[in-house]
Amino acid sequence: ILYLNPRYILFIHLVLNDMIQVMLSSILFVIIYTLYKIRFSICCIIILIALFATENTPLNVACMAIECYIAICLPLRHSGICTIKNTLMLIGLIWVTSMSVVLPDLFVTLATQPLDFFHSTIVCNRASMFPNSILVKKSSIIHSVFLVIVWFTIFYTYFRILFTARAASKESKKARNTIILHGFQVLLYMAKYVGPHLRDVIQQHFLVNYLDSLFAFYIIVHILPRSISPIIYGVRDENFRQYLKRNMLCKCSFTKNNC
Repeated sequence: ILYLNPRYILFIHLVLNDMIQVMLSSILFVIIYTLYKIRFSICCIIILIALFATENTPLNVACMAIECYIAICLPLRHSGICTIKNTLMLIGLIWVTSMSVVLPDLFVTLATQPLDFFHSTIVCNRASMFPNSILVKKSSIIHSVFLVIVWFTIFYTYFRILFTARAASKESKKARNTIILHGFQVLLYMAKYVGPHLRDVIQQHFLVNYLDSLFAFYIIVHILPRSISPIIYGVRDENFRQYLKRNMLCKCSFTKNNC
């Protein structure tokens, strides 16, 4: 059922995407604290994949909110709209959208920076890899557009579910709670877009414990938002919870039999 339900397919994609992002951000965090600088070519691969995964997440959350809206407000059309094929095409569209946002930064850097820059060692972050000031403004504008679209989608789906499901059925209540959790999740993702400004504030007010403050910032901005996804569509979902219990019990009994 997990492979045949569009909701679970989007959830699995979100979890895998977040796992990639957390893994790469952890690698970058360790590199900055140990090696400090690495070669541009290695940094480029890590940063690009991490940026793809980062841009994917809010788009995936918006798509999951739309799926909830269709399931509650358009139940007769849900099976026709939310098919496996359409879901996989939607995931492909998410990746294409994220790549179309990130790859132009790389192309502009390749066209504007001297050849020696690509053979040098740099601090592995987006600002060092894409030093052009125009790209910073472009990134801010695109992030603002993304957030407006995602927030509009979340508010629209929530209120449509709220006004459509006046009968307050169990499924509609669960869908509304899910949309609220999506909103909280996106709110935490917003901290990532104001990350440079937050780091400046931390450096000004917590200069003595700057490294500890940066670690706390990393946990709140990068780890915490991605820890909510398994709760929203994992532990809260009855079907997923049953499969989780079944697998855990099977593993426990298998271990006892071997002992």
